Amino acid sequence: DGRPLSRPAAAFAEAATIATVLEGASVELAHRAGQIDIANRKATEALEATVAERTAELVAEMKRRSDAESTLRQTQKMESIGQLTGGIAHDFNNMLTIIMGNLDTLQRRLKSGDTAASLSRPVESALQGARNAAKLTHRLLAFSRLQPLEPMSLHLDALVASLSDMLARTLGEGIKLETVSGAGLWPVFADSNQMENCLVNLAVNARDAMAGHGKLTIESSNAFLDDAYATRFSDLKAGQYVMLSVSDTGSGIAAELIEKVFEPFFTTKPAGQGTGLGLAMIHGFVKQSGGHIRIYSEVGIGTSVKIYLPRYDEAVGAASAPRGGAVVEQPLAPAIPGETILVVEDDSDVRDFAIAALKELGYHVLAVADAEDALRVLAKASRVDALFTDVVLGGSMNGRQLAERVSALRPSIPVLFTTGYTRNAIVHQGRLDKGVRLLHKPYTLQELAGKIRAAITSGI
Repeated sequence: DGRPLSRPAAAFAEAATIATVLEGASVELAHRAGQIDIANRKATEALEATVAERTAELVAEMKRRSDAESTLRQTQKMESIGQLTGGIAHDFNNMLTIIMGNLDTLQRRLKSGDTAASLSRPVESALQGARNAAKLTHRLLAFSRLQPLEPMSLHLDALVASLSDMLARTLGEGIKLETVSGAGLWPVFADSNQMENCLVNLAVNARDAMAGHGKLTIESSNAFLDDAYATRFSDLKAGQYVMLSVSDTGSGIAAELIEKVFEPFFTTKPAGQGTGLGLAMIHGFVKQSGGHIRIYSEVGIGTSVKIYLPRYDEAVGAASAPRGGAVVEQPLAPAIPGETILVVEDDSDVRDFAIAALKELGYHVLAVADAEDALRVLAKASRVDALFTDVVLGGSMNGRQLAERVSALRPSIPVLFTTGYTRNAIVHQGRLDKGVRLLHKPYTLQELAGKIRAAITSGI
């Protein structure tokens, strides 16, 4: 009617207008949100497709790399095996040539009626060849961490001191030997004979690197290898160690060769001047003892080999090595009349040698090839003073199982084991089981005499 709206009516109209605008905006926003949602879904789907495609590419690349690494590892393994078998074949063929050649010479001289004097040299040469072959097998077992260790509480400072004179003679007058021992050195739990071999091998390597002139330093100290250091090596635990370092002022080792020096039959020495097994043997022994070894070298400056062996808690209690002093070789120990040895050996030639050796020592011998026959003989025998058995036997029982049966039947009979390879029957975690007596093959009459006498005496 042309009259102005009242204030409430005007407000209501304005609100209605605003609502209409808001409704339109809401519809527009919903429309745009739908478009954005569709766009997001498309973008997400595209991204997921891209990620899936890239993931598939990465998986394929990882597989290619894994296959390549596997092929490389296999190639390197075959190269290592080839190097190992080639080195073994080379060294063993040389040793067999010495043994067979001298035995052939001995046989011909015996047939021709030569005097005893002319026979001694080929006999000694053949024996030396056999000794060298035995050393080679022991080194290979050390490298493989399969040698049976006889660890005990050992003080490295005392061991170094006991070897100083011998090492000085080995090095020669042109090389100065210096030993440095840290205060309050902790004991370690290690095989003293193998530890001595390590020191001698390292000293000989250093002597050769110095060409007869220089300085060799043997240092021992307590050390702590922390987590940061241990994480760099997968087989090393952080903790307290005793460090033994052997440093020389020799020619040094090139950086690209450092990682290869522990490989068997690898050597930086000229042909004919090294077997390439010394450091491989040391590495195997140290790892088998729960330790760690590193080599630091600079060409023209020198080389330092550092061995870390875990600290040993003497409170646990174990056999202890003398703090220095040389081992006195025992005289040949013959049998007491009437003493009887039960020999169990499945190799007929080895069995014949053991029988002949024991009879030469004065023992009465009962010999069989397997555990079953041994138990039958034992049941009938009125007297058996010791059981001498191979660890690895044919039949249903090995030497360890036979020994347990014998101990159950006659607890007073001591047992002496012999083996060329333990196969874990008497060795666990690289160590001889407690109370086990072992004679390593090959053995001599004198070694057999000492071991069998000690076994019988301990059983009395």
